Amino acid sequence: MSTVLRGVAPHDITSFLAAHELPEPAGAPRRSPAGLVGNTPVLWIGEPFNPPGRGFWAKLESANPGGIKDRPALHMVTAARERGDLAPGAPVIESTSGTLGLGLALAGITYRHPVTLVTDPGMEPLMVHQLRALGAHVHMVTEPHPVGGWQEARRRRVHELLARTPSAWCPDQYNNPDNVAAYAPLALELVVQLGRIDVLVAAVGTGGHSAGVARTLRTFNPRLKLVGVDSVNSTVFGQPAGLRLMRGLGSSIHPANVDHGAFDEVHWVAPGEAVWTCRQLARGHYTSGGWSVGAVALVANWLARTEPERTRIAVIFPDGVHRYWNTVFSDDYCRRHDLLRRFPASEPDEIAHPAQCTVDRWTRCTNVMAPEEAAR
Repeated sequence: MSTVLRGVAPHDITSFLAAHELPEPAGAPRRSPAGLVGNTPVLWIGEPFNPPGRGFWAKLESANPGGIKDRPALHMVTAARERGDLAPGAPVIESTSGTLGLGLALAGITYRHPVTLVTDPGMEPLMVHQLRALGAHVHMVTEPHPVGGWQEARRRRVHELLARTPSAWCPDQYNNPDNVAAYAPLALELVVQLGRIDVLVAAVGTGGHSAGVARTLRTFNPRLKLVGVDSVNSTVFGQPAGLRLMRGLGSSIHPANVDHGAFDEVHWVAPGEAVWTCRQLARGHYTSGGWSVGAVALVANWLARTEPERTRIAVIFPDGVHRYWNTVFSDDYCRRHDLLRRFPASEPDEIAHPAQCTVDRWTRCTNVMAPEEAAR
């Protein structure tokens, strides 16, 4: 017998096995926390969230140490070190709304780089404390940029810090192609776990995981349908910029990593709709997450109801519930922002062109284009 039962004497093994069913083997032991990234589970989301016989498969990226962006953080740092762009022990400086910060903290611990993260007042206090506990230096900008909002303000502070620290390196997650390449393993995991995938639903912020996963999946199924999910008041798909409560999806700038031509359709979702969906998921399936999870699950629920039977839908849940205890899952916060009892409609609104009108609730468009094209 190859299985070693710790604490059980050899003469007791037979009686022990007669009384206990051995669990499935866990992942191989790891000597580095970076080894815990990847091979995340997939969970069927059926009833009660979806109608009987319908549903979708959710890739639970919360099973990574810090979330989905552990993958690109480690990959971007590794690639930069291999190219010589990042010297041993040199500082890493980047803008983040949270999850990439966790990934960069992990990469800093793994490769012994000091990490400085620039964020804004929208970052949850729990996340700030966690990042500092992990050894990262957290800089907070205090005013949004008049055109590019908090993201542009953060990027400008990053440039200031880089100018003061010539040896430092910035991953530039918005434009770095290594961000996209980092998600090929996630796509391959999905192929092994699910086989055929007909529809992929992904939140869109920097554009990394939607582009990287879809590109790889299409080598196995060229007819894969890619559905992007954005936030209202985001400029990613040609809507005007505005104040955004939701973090982790949407943007006030135009990231180069967003592959607009890869999408078959885009949906915009409002914060109250995401909150309602997150809470329904938690109650019905003991799994949920933050703004991005609520937004993609709302859209995936509609697709599960409207796509032909036997359509295999895969959805990426970027993170879990813990950092959202004082936002998505806080009645006080949601009441202050008028997010409670914002029941989503059973169907999205439809627009023919991204610039047709400014959307303020769940809306769908099958005419996907880059912001500069939508503005013409």
